[in-house]
Amino acid sequence: MTMHETARNEAVDRRERADPDVRTDGGTDPVYIDPGEIGDVDLGDRTVGGVVLAAGPGERYDGSYKLLETVDGTPMIRRAVAAMTESRVADVVVIVGHEADAVREAIGDLDVEYVENRAYQEGQSTSLHLGVEVARERHWDATVFGLGDMPFVTSSAIDAVIDAYADGRSTIVAAGFESKRGNPTLFDKSHYDALMDVTGDTGGRPVIMASADVGIVETGEPGVMRDIDTVEDYDEYV
Repeated sequence: MTMHETARNEAVDRRERADPDVRTDGGTDPVYIDPGEIGDVDLGDRTVGGVVLAAGPGERYDGSYKLLETVDGTPMIRRAVAAMTESRVADVVVIVGHEADAVREAIGDLDVEYVENRAYQEGQSTSLHLGVEVARERHWDATVFGLGDMPFVTSSAIDAVIDAYADGRSTIVAAGFESKRGNPTLFDKSHYDALMDVTGDTGGRPVIMASADVGIVETGEPGVMRDIDTVEDYDEYV
């Protein structure tokens, strides 16, 4: 048994019941991961990439396009992308669609690449598929999927997810706060086929719910729960 397999088994033995909403259809509760149990970890020869989903029209947000709204003077999408670029991911790709040029301008000079989703009106799964295609082309062993409408996620939260994966805790690792699942979420390449089977206006949730190997790493950061879907969300959080 490898070190990573041993760590995973120990984590399963310490499993605690998390938010009922994150229980999986695979018959196994998620592993709740205390970051204090993770020592110095090394990805070795594994590569983890980052994808930010930023193509949707944000129809629940009345008025202007929400990704261009500012938080502390910075466009929401730039904050979300900056956190990914400042993390341990090897590369960052942003999936754009609605108002693609304006989103690129808002992101500015950050070191990212873009993939345009011309089918974004068919739902978030179309952006998810493009992200998986990028991951396969670049031979990423795992991918962290972030959301453009979550401007309070920090690079440290993303790194906590990567550390939990590197330590062998789970092949799907979500950022958490107070035992509840948030975002971003990392998927090992073993889940890429399942992600490609997702349809409609949803992300990786169906894969999470069907998997028996899901970890939630405590970040201590409420920002991993704060996605801005409506003007009311913006008023509450900003």
